[in-house]
Amino acid sequence: MLYAFCGFVFGLFIPYIARRFAKFMPASFAYALWQIIKPQINTRKIRKAPLYKTYIWRSFMSGLFTASLSFLFYHHFGSENIACKLVLLWSLLLLAEIDWRMFLLPDILTVPLLILGFFTAAWNIGFTIAPDSALGAIVGFFLPSLAALALVWKNRDAFGGGDIKLLAAIGAWLGFNGLLYTIALASISQLIISLLNRQKAVAFGPALAFAAIIIAISFF
Repeated sequence: MLYAFCGFVFGLFIPYIARRFAKFMPASFAYALWQIIKPQINTRKIRKAPLYKTYIWRSFMSGLFTASLSFLFYHHFGSENIACKLVLLWSLLLLAEIDWRMFLLPDILTVPLLILGFFTAAWNIGFTIAPDSALGAIVGFFLPSLAALALVWKNRDAFGGGDIKLLAAIGAWLGFNGLLYTIALASISQLIISLLNRQKAVAFGPALAFAAIIIAISFF
């Protein structure tokens, strides 16, 4: 229950943090952190706005969803090294929310996630071993880069830089095979969502994040 409670508390703040990212483009980690914790919200205006109840409800549902996934991770992986695995889970959920809101995957989140993936693999406290982590990160970086070059004549935004760095981070955490499964599942999911919504531009980050979560639970 402790991990579920921590997940609930973190989930409550996911919409807020994403909202803060939507208001500025952080130049450094320190500046981003200051902007996140700096109280700049006019409570009176928000409470008068029609979206206030929607925002509170979204935060509550985000907390419940994060708590449920946190408990599922604990039930599946056990208590050993669960903190590292929860960091991956919470980071992916936060990145999915930010990308869904503003079509951006900030480097101050994806790059530390990539480095932490190497660290967990090197110390054998994550999902894979160091050589597989390195291979996954390399493939995660170069595979979409090559795909972007091949598709640039048709769509210059086929793969954003944030998507590439997120794939590299997922490869560092889940290894080569986990990365390939994630790409396959995310691509299928994204295709279905695009067909249903009939939209040309759909953020790819949420599909990658949830695909990585599903693959982590299914194959590790």
